[in-house]
Amino acid sequence: MEHIKRYVRHPITRGERTLVVEGPVPPGTLSDWRMHPDLDAFRRPAEQHQALIEIAGLPEGRIIVAREDDLIVGYVTFHYPDEMERWSEGGMDDLVELGAIEVADAYRGFGLGKSMIVAAFEHDQLDNMIVFTTEYYWHWDLEGSGLNVWQYREMMEKLMKSVGMVWFATDDPEICAHPANCLMVRIGKDVPLASAEKFDRVRFRQRFMY
Repeated sequence: MEHIKRYVRHPITRGERTLVVEGPVPPGTLSDWRMHPDLDAFRRPAEQHQALIEIAGLPEGRIIVAREDDLIVGYVTFHYPDEMERWSEGGMDDLVELGAIEVADAYRGFGLGKSMIVAAFEHDQLDNMIVFTTEYYWHWDLEGSGLNVWQYREMMEKLMKSVGMVWFATDDPEICAHPANCLMVRIGKDVPLASAEKFDRVRFRQRFMY
């Protein structure tokens, strides 16, 4: 399976600040940068920094970052689904997960989330992949954003639609646990029909759901 990685870099000016959105970033470069202390939604910043370095070193892994000088202020991760989750059951080498997306509080409202996700899909580099993301309301920063669960869901859905990801039905228990949870998927134009059909079998365990 060919994992196409084509580096992109976009300077972004916000007032007096000059930020850079770029990736996929190699592990050695990530090691030289610092992690913003507010990037703690999933792990402590130092632990998350190490996780980004490890993901960047995977054949399928890719890390897109937003940074100010050598300070990482946002990131998006792509990798194979965890082997303990249902999404790995098909053993698909052309199915990758958009796993985590995070932006430091002081940098929200700059459009960095969208810029990072769009950068990941530039130059057709994920057109031979099925990319999915699972959105769970309990991961959302409702308090910090001031949004209710449905407003946040709408914001996330709009963000994912910016790169052609759309809502897909599933009988996955975690997603079905709350109506705001959702599965968003983009099937690249170069993905074979057999892979799309296999993914259908993964997202539905109950035959009557087809």
